[in-house]
Amino acid sequence: HPDLVALLEKLKQSIPSYLSWVHTGTGNTTRILSVSEVLYFQSSDKYTEVVTAAGRHVIRTSLKELLQRLDPEKFTQIHRSTIVNLHYVSKLERDVLGRSLIHLKNHPDVLPVSRTYLARFRQM
Repeated sequence: HPDLVALLEKLKQSIPSYLSWVHTGTGNTTRILSVSEVLYFQSSDKYTEVVTAAGRHVIRTSLKELLQRLDPEKFTQIHRSTIVNLHYVSKLERDVLGRSLIHLKNHPDVLPVSRTYLARFRQM
């Protein structure tokens, strides 16, 4: 059925294809990291740091560009300089100064959540 084939093609095109891998480089070495391993992305100056349980890596992709290519069901922005993988969030906590902080599963880093993104994060 040509109509069915055309419909299937159209459906395939409408399914967004999210980023699955990130390429990081140091010197002559390029590492390929699965996005599912990434705990969070944090921008600093011209680079974006990719933090995994195994270590920290640097990419030249901006957070804005990453956000457009990451699955919103799995990743969310929590600060102007941070995107977190929701799979690795263990808890959201308020400190004595009223700041909201995210604690990660099996990782010591604690990430601040800015007020701008807090409401969006709580709606999940």
